[in-house]
Amino acid sequence: MGYWLVKAVLTPLLRLFFRPTIRGAEHLPTSGGAIVAGNHTSFLDNFMIPLIVPRRVTFLAKSDYFTGRGVKGRLQKAFFSGVGMIPIDRSGGEASEAALRTGMRVLESGQVMGLFPEGTRSPDGRLYRGRTGIARMALKAGVPVIPVGLVGMFALQPAGRTLPKPGKVELRIGPPMDFSRYAGMEGDRFVLRSITDEIMYELMVLSGQEYVDTYATRAKAALQTPAAARAALVGDARAEVPGERVGGVADLALTGEEHEDVAGPLGAQLVDGLAHRRERIAVLRLLLRAGLAA
Repeated sequence: MGYWLVKAVLTPLLRLFFRPTIRGAEHLPTSGGAIVAGNHTSFLDNFMIPLIVPRRVTFLAKSDYFTGRGVKGRLQKAFFSGVGMIPIDRSGGEASEAALRTGMRVLESGQVMGLFPEGTRSPDGRLYRGRTGIARMALKAGVPVIPVGLVGMFALQPAGRTLPKPGKVELRIGPPMDFSRYAGMEGDRFVLRSITDEIMYELMVLSGQEYVDTYATRAKAALQTPAAARAALVGDARAEVPGERVGGVADLALTGEEHEDVAGPLGAQLVDGLAHRRERIAVLRLLLRAGLAA
């Protein structure tokens, strides 16, 4: 009830201020579970995707949005619940598995899950490497991935801007991506990386963004303090070291997050820089062993 009420109120406002053009709406599934994957350059992305999908879209959101106190906290909780977000705990361990189970329940019940594979908003409008949690969920649930390229969002609300400015945006929806050929291989990190790269390639084509072969969290950290940069380096290194557990909460693309050695069939731009991936992993291993992970 709350979701449809909020959507009924927000949709006319979004259409008025941002005049969205939609291409490829025929690719949206009318029934059954599916993951809608989009590029992430603005907080508005969380509302634009539900705008184009007639069915309810559920996002996983950090629990901080739901734990505020006082009147403001209650209003914030009601709003984020109303726009179809489910709170999850990102503290790791069992909480990480609980987050994955929450997403699985949504998909297995035949609903639509919204995810941003980059895991955080782009700091500069470019497209960054995707987290493999989306691939794991798609394989486990046996659902297609619908790529959605959001164009013009960064210009309306770039990093650091509190309120978006009016403008015109475009949403380009690609054909469903079927990964059933990899059924039963959700525990293979190389398969997960290949699937994720395929998704990111489609998002690159749809959005027209420049692709950067690194995680957005690392790019953000580079703009902050040396300590933050080191923390991002260690976190990304763990994702790239063979043998690490796959599918933790860090691999999920969470909405609101301020937040391996195989590439899929990507174009020349997308694979630029991958030749030195093995050397980089070796260096990251040495850094971890030297105690930076402590």
